[in-house]
Amino acid sequence: MPLINFAAREINYKIVYYGCGLCGKTTNIQYIHKKVNPSARGKLVSIATEEERTLYFDFLPLSLGTVKGMKTRFHLYTVPGQSYYNASRKLVLQGVDGIVFVADSQITRLDENVESYLNLWENLQEQGDDLSKLAMMIQYNKRDLSEVFSVEDLDELLNHTNSPGMEACALTGQGVFETLKVICKQVIAQTGQN
Repeated sequence: MPLINFAAREINYKIVYYGCGLCGKTTNIQYIHKKVNPSARGKLVSIATEEERTLYFDFLPLSLGTVKGMKTRFHLYTVPGQSYYNASRKLVLQGVDGIVFVADSQITRLDENVESYLNLWENLQEQGDDLSKLAMMIQYNKRDLSEVFSVEDLDELLNHTNSPGMEACALTGQGVFETLKVICKQVIAQTGQN
């Protein structure tokens, strides 16, 4: 459920990028931060290890205009990809309005993708989220590499909710803003239905 501040006439949405380690969650957020007009974004906050792996989360606030006279802000978060940080993942998921599941398209990463996808649903169910009312999409990342699964196969394995999907290469930016646009539209639409 978005946070609405009627006095300030603003609505805040929380979008979480979820997926296995090194699938491209942080790279998505970094690319968005680099390309968005500085007046429309806040500071990118990353808590990472010395090896540049996300330890707790990344956070990027974006202001993207108005909806029905309310300033619209999207708070983009990532979760740590390593399964032993599950407690951190659960904390970041609290109050989520939309999820981008970032799938690593490489054939060698199938097990990690499936494990992360199942972990996402387990964590959402544990916190009592109504999965049918949550905006979600799948980003098929690393499509520029040669040893990748077909999108159809990944979709069959990782998309039992028939959520929108997007091919991407977060390093080059292919599909990054398209993913953001789709998930933002979804969370706004969900607010109108609730």
